[in-house]
Amino acid sequence: MNWLTIIGIAFGLSLDAFTVALTNSIVIKDLPFKHGFRMAVSFGFFQFVMPIIGWAAGMTFSSYIKRIDHWIAFTLLAFVGGRMIWNGLPIKRKETYHSDDEKKDCRNLLTLFLLSIATSIDALAIGLSFAMISVEIVLPSIVIGVITFMVSMIGYGIGKKIGKIVRIELDILGGIVLLGIGVKILVDHLTS
Repeated sequence: MNWLTIIGIAFGLSLDAFTVALTNSIVIKDLPFKHGFRMAVSFGFFQFVMPIIGWAAGMTFSSYIKRIDHWIAFTLLAFVGGRMIWNGLPIKRKETYHSDDEKKDCRNLLTLFLLSIATSIDALAIGLSFAMISVEIVLPSIVIGVITFMVSMIGYGIGKKIGKIVRIELDILGGIVLLGIGVKILVDHLTS
């Protein structure tokens, strides 16, 4: 497999992470750099690891994982997105805005973990595909992880700029975006 193909795959896989990083940095006003960096590292790390896991499992479990990978991604994104929408509702915001604000976004390690898994399920499938066509996985995984990190940092930076211009609470919009990504993953897999 040539480098241009690997880079193209890496950019394609990084788009969900870009969207989530962008959305989080718009929704969370003045999201500190350390959280944006941690988010990008987490997304990049999971995009690096998941193809390796998929490749390793490819010989024995590929038929089982391929059948449910889209459902796993959809469920995780629906959970996080649904929680953002619920917490963004005016009544719910009055109850939880200050005390639970950090529990519903990327500043919370559990939420960041779930987002990282959800945005890297496709990378697991790529690893499975690479195993099927006997492609070595380490270098492609490194490229995928590094590009995802860079693209996520770009998403974080753009989101911070947009967040300074847009001064409305966007929790509901952020949740809808995550749900939309989940639905897209589900529809892509069910129709292919």
